[in-house]
Amino acid sequence: MRELINNLKGDKGIWSFVILLALISFMPVFSASSNLVYVIGKGSVIGYLFKHLVHIFIGLALIFFVHRVPYHYYKGLSIMFMPVVAVLLIYTFFQGTVIDGANASRWIKVPFIGVTFQTSSFAMIVLMVYVARYLAKMQDKEYSFKASFIELWIPVFIILALILPANFSTTALIFSMVCMLVFVGGYPLRYLGSIIGMGVLFLAMFIGLAKAFPDAMPNRVDTWMGRIERFTNDEPNEDDYQIEKAKIAIATGQVYGLGPGKSVQKNFLPQSSSDFIFAIIVEEYGILGGLTVLFLYLMLFFRFLIQANKSKSMFGKLIIVGLGFPIIFQALINMGVATELLPVTGQPLPLISSGGSSVWMTCISIGIILSVTKKEEEVAQEEAEKLEREAILQQLIDEHIQREKNKEEAEALGLEPKPDFSIEDSANPMRAVMK
Repeated sequence: MRELINNLKGDKGIWSFVILLALISFMPVFSASSNLVYVIGKGSVIGYLFKHLVHIFIGLALIFFVHRVPYHYYKGLSIMFMPVVAVLLIYTFFQGTVIDGANASRWIKVPFIGVTFQTSSFAMIVLMVYVARYLAKMQDKEYSFKASFIELWIPVFIILALILPANFSTTALIFSMVCMLVFVGGYPLRYLGSIIGMGVLFLAMFIGLAKAFPDAMPNRVDTWMGRIERFTNDEPNEDDYQIEKAKIAIATGQVYGLGPGKSVQKNFLPQSSSDFIFAIIVEEYGILGGLTVLFLYLMLFFRFLIQANKSKSMFGKLIIVGLGFPIIFQALINMGVATELLPVTGQPLPLISSGGSSVWMTCISIGIILSVTKKEEEVAQEEAEKLEREAILQQLIDEHIQREKNKEEAEALGLEPKPDFSIEDSANPMRAVMK
């Protein structure tokens, strides 16, 4: 175990908060999975818990292996994977799978393995690294709107256009995070304003076309457009049912909660182990439990800020911002949905909600961030060792100069120069031979 801990490189604070969130996830998932077992009549509680354990174990293994790779390798990998991501998104658009009888057009099933995979999460990682690479390359150069639009924004808009039909919330999250990243990277504000305007115009045109031709993309655009419309009106609907149950769960939890496994609303919330797991946490562990989870995400956010500020590489700084901040914002969105501050979006609670691909994609992002912090630690250690070597060398030089000075003074006084070492001197390197 000690050897394993010693092999964990990078920021120990990030490691600690990630592992704590992963450990916290077991009890809520174990409790909420009873909804799937006793209400839907599928599987067993222990089976779902073991499945979540496997997901977390694979996720931590992904963090370990990804963070061992030098982070500058991801520059080239982002260029290589952009076409792959586009192909996967196109395949997902036409072959989106069905989960538990419901349309889930954002998912595909991996052949021969049977594991469902959300391609938009992987696309987000690749896109953020791609944008960070471009901004780092342009760090000391002057931006041209035409050149940046072709090299940066066209790939971004292509990826977003492929995600938008099935997943508006993820599209909005990615676009906002890209805009934040280019702002941090020094992209001109006048250009950024034009891009945001173009994005809003493109969204409006897309919604207009979707309404004009409703049969073109059935069960895709209607899903998220319906959620927005239901959020803005007062008519009873399915989303209101979920939100009401989530608010009842939060209100029932009060300060200390009902206790582990004693949630009642998990039997009524359709997505109690994923999208609405925060409500179950508050019901069972009270406001204190909910604030503890929020505190851990905020502490993780502060570690991202500290490491981004410490990074001497622009690419490393942008990697931390581009991959770290979306994790925190996704968590805040999930909590906002449970408390009816935001419309139902389908965003899971990172590292806590059940689900393999969401956990794994989050862990890959964290692994890349830790790769950046690992490199910074290695550079700092090398600098410290260099300073130590220089100090030892300077000490040896000073001692040699002092000995030479003592010899000159002794010769000037006609005295016998004192030897550098004596037999009794413990520092004499020949002492062990003379014994």
